[in-house]
Amino acid sequence: MEQKNRLVVLAFLLILHSSLFILHSQAQIRFGYLSYSQTLQSMPDYSRAKNNLDALRKQFDAEMKRAEEEFNKKYEEFLEGMNDFAVSIRNKRQSELQELMEKNMAFKQEAQRLLKSAETDAMTPLREKLSAALAKVAQERGLAFILNTDGDALPYVDSTQGEDVTEYVKREFSK
Repeated sequence: MEQKNRLVVLAFLLILHSSLFILHSQAQIRFGYLSYSQTLQSMPDYSRAKNNLDALRKQFDAEMKRAEEEFNKKYEEFLEGMNDFAVSIRNKRQSELQELMEKNMAFKQEAQRLLKSAETDAMTPLREKLSAALAKVAQERGLAFILNTDGDALPYVDSTQGEDVTEYVKREFSK
């Protein structure tokens, strides 16, 4: 009977020790949080990249508008003279309009592809710089990880368990 009591006490002590170890381990985990998109937008180079992209977008928009106006003008001319054209001329003009419309659609798709590529090229160095700043702040602050609060991904944070690292990360950009 005495040996059974010792085993029960030993089992209880093992469970207690394991529970304390788990609680102690959990108490040491610290994390940070910030809005990734707001922090990215606060970077000094972000506004320059955004302005360059906006200027490129305006150029493409202007060219698309010019091409659309050219098509509309030719289409109106075609409609006005359609009844006076010989069949072969009408067919030729219809195929020219069809070709122009296809070129305009191809240009629009290519412009979208080029804009997306330009955005990726402009934002990649900024995202890399932000990632490096996040890693540095996490190491300096003893954080296990940093959570992104964008998109309501983190509706509640207990500030005694984690900390807002936004200002620490922004300071990294001014160094």
